[in-house]
Amino acid sequence: MSRTLLRSAAPALRGAIVPPSIRLATTPLLLARAFNTTAPIVEPVPPEQQQHVKNAVNPTAHHVRPLAFKKSHPAPPPAPIEDSVRNLLPFLAAQPGHYITVHIHGFPYLVQEGDEIRLPFRMPGVLPGDVLRLNRASVIGSRDYTMKGAPHIDERVFECRATVTGTESEPLRIKIKKKRRQRRARRVHSKHRYTILRISELNIKNADDVEL
Repeated sequence: MSRTLLRSAAPALRGAIVPPSIRLATTPLLLARAFNTTAPIVEPVPPEQQQHVKNAVNPTAHHVRPLAFKKSHPAPPPAPIEDSVRNLLPFLAAQPGHYITVHIHGFPYLVQEGDEIRLPFRMPGVLPGDVLRLNRASVIGSRDYTMKGAPHIDERVFECRATVTGTESEPLRIKIKKKRRQRRARRVHSKHRYTILRISELNIKNADDVEL
């Protein structure tokens, strides 16, 4: 019923005369809509006032660009302890139960005195009973103190010796190798041997015995 009334009254409303007060009230609204739809005018900014991508002013001849992000270290880090090796080496040597990370042919091993090492290869030129001086170490420590090298520790600080106890061999392995579309098969025999070492001595020298 309401739709029928609106349709019947539509021609009359189209021809109706709108009062001037209503016309004046609607005119600024239309103008505002038309003004808002226009594209904004962007004025060029001088190069010295342009902002950097990281929200900082571009550097010029008389201006240095400030840091855009917060500094991770606002104050310089504290200076290292002078003669730390000379001051702390006696405490490290006094504590028992030392451990060391020695490097043998590029392989690191974390051991203590009395431990055994099974090298993943057969060390050439050694026999059972030989004593080896291990002079490459990256870490020496005790319960409360640790000395780290960069990359290795001076060999005058410690003495680490290992005794060759013998060699071990794995069971014989036979691997059959084939190729596609060939009736021939090849058998490869392998029996690797390993050298066994025992850490017989581990001593850390005092600062008076070492000229650092």
